[in-house]
This record gives sequence, structure tokens and C-alpha cells, in this order.
Amino acid sequence: MVSIIKREINSFFSSTIGYLVIAVFLVINGLFLWVFSGNYNILDSGFADLSPYFELAPWVLLFLIPAVCMRAFSDEMKMGTLELLLTKPISLKQIVLGKYFGAVILIVIALIPTILYVFTISELGNPPGNWDVGSTIGSYIGLLFLVFAYTSIGIFSSTLSQNQIVAFIIAVFLCFALYYGFEGFTSSTFDISNLGMKAHFDSVARGVLDTRDLIYFLSVTVFFIALTIFKLKKQ
Repeated sequence: MVSIIKREINSFFSSTIGYLVIAVFLVINGLFLWVFSGNYNILDSGFADLSPYFELAPWVLLFLIPAVCMRAFSDEMKMGTLELLLTKPISLKQIVLGKYFGAVILIVIALIPTILYVFTISELGNPPGNWDVGSTIGSYIGLLFLVFAYTSIGIFSSTLSQNQIVAFIIAVFLCFALYYGFEGFTSSTFDISNLGMKAHFDSVARGVLDTRDLIYFLSVTVFFIALTIFKLKKQ
């Protein structure tokens, strides 16, 4: 499995994909948080708080992660190299997990530079260092688990079509439906928002780590990885 992970990481950074993903993620967040005026601009808000970043990041990742994952298996099926990969002394499960963790590592690398935002708001606080540590750490943990779930959905979607664009669109739709789709069906008498990822992400972002929220994200991740393995076995 380690060889598959290395292969995926090398393929990301041997082309422009890896650098482009990191650059796009940082540029979009940087523009909305520090340059463009609006609800997400931290300087305009008057508070040394990273909550605008954690509101924006899930939506940026909703498009970025499917773009990373769309070629995972669709390319292998189109080029006919999936059969060749299966002849190697490695199980189908290890192949899927290798591609999955390769994509996760790339996204985590894109997230690491945003830790600079923490030092920035710490200096902007009055007095300096006056910022919500618990909420920020909780939000980063929630974002990490969201990455796990989004990536599993993206990997699964790449098995549904040999066309990368189709796989991308399916992944974006599924990520959107599971992240925000259940919010629209919530009313005073009928609340199913807890079935969506947004409710659990918001819960973790408050700084309180509830095992139910973490189990939810892990369940979504395992479910789509299992679906990926099942789909490939069926093929």
C-alpha cells in the first residue's frame, strides 16, 4: 500500500496538479479572507477570529477534492492500466486505500500553510494572543475529518465513469448533498440536519469534540471506501 501512496504523491507533484491544488486553495482563501470585502474578510469583521476561514474552506474543498480525486480510477479504467495494477502482489483493498491516502496527504499539505492564519490573528488580537484556542483547534480537527469524508466520496465517484469530468460532477454533487443537502429539509417539526456533514462539522468547530461527530465522519468515510472496493470487485 505504501508503494501506491508514493506513486500517487509522485504523480501529483511530477505534474502541475499537486502545486496547482495547493496554490488554488491558498489563493482563494487568501483573497476572500484578507483582500475582498465581504462577510469572509477577517480585517473587516473587527474580530481576531478564524471562523470565516472555517465557513469558507468546506465550500472550497467541495470543488477542490473532487478535482484531485476524479482521475484516481477513471484514468486507470480509460487507459486499461487497472487490470495491470491488479496483477501486482497487492490486494484491491490496498490499492483503494493507497489512492485514498495519497489524495488525503495532498490536501493536508494544502491545509498546513493556513496555520499561518492562526499566528496572524494572534497578533491582531487585543491584547495580542487573545483568540479562541479551543474553537480553532476543534475547527481544524473538523476540517481534517471533512477531508477524510470528501476524499472517500471523490475516490468512489472516480469508479463510476471513465470520463474525469463526469466523475468530478458526480463527486461535487454527492459532497454537496451530504454536506448541505439536509439543511434545506429542516423545519420546526422535522429536523434531519444531523444526517448532513455540516451539522457535525459545526458541532466540532465549537471546540467540543463529541465522539458522535467523529464517528459520523468516519462512518461516511468507511462507507464510501467500502462502496469503492465493492464497485471495483463487481467490475
